[in-house]
Amino acid sequence: MSGADDAPPREILLDPAHPAWDEPAPDTFVARFETSAGDFAIEVVRAWAPIGADRFHNLVRHGYYDDSRFHRTVPGFIVQWGLAGDPEVTAAWIDQAIPDDSAVVASNVRGAIAFAFTEPDTRTTQVYINAVDNTRLDAQGFPPFGRVVEGMEVVDRIYSGYGEDSGGGVRRGDQSAIVAGGNAYLDSEFPLLDRLVRATIEPPQP
Repeated sequence: MSGADDAPPREILLDPAHPAWDEPAPDTFVARFETSAGDFAIEVVRAWAPIGADRFHNLVRHGYYDDSRFHRTVPGFIVQWGLAGDPEVTAAWIDQAIPDDSAVVASNVRGAIAFAFTEPDTRTTQVYINAVDNTRLDAQGFPPFGRVVEGMEVVDRIYSGYGEDSGGGVRRGDQSAIVAGGNAYLDSEFPLLDRLVRATIEPPQP
């Protein structure tokens, strides 16, 4: 990284207005996730949801998701994450919404990934992977921007024993304790949650 990315990583994470966040994503790219359950990889197709793909690309490349927790895993539905382990970082991003993409191009089939949101134009940092075919979410305006291309069996074994109790969703759950306490809260109250150790963008193939 160079130019705008020369600032210290934490300085960038705490400043959503930093120019480092403005880089458009490649047309396609692969993000690899190292987790306590194993590794999985997501291929992002920017044409499916360009605004969402750009936000996801920058969150991954600047380390936003590193050392966080899969705080919501609902069997037969989704695996969700996206609240930073550091509450100060979460506070910087909690209201940094992006506009909706204009259409749902890809479908919420098993393995597809999309941003969670409450109302229109409120996507911020939380994403989910569909554990099953959830095509009903298409009509609700959730546009996938990528899909799991490696390690779906890892996604399947991410700890789900707490269900909605460990934070719930952005629509009906109470996430205030996670926002305020980050990893310290989750590790104390829900110690079996799997950890997202590190997310990286794979170099493009020659």
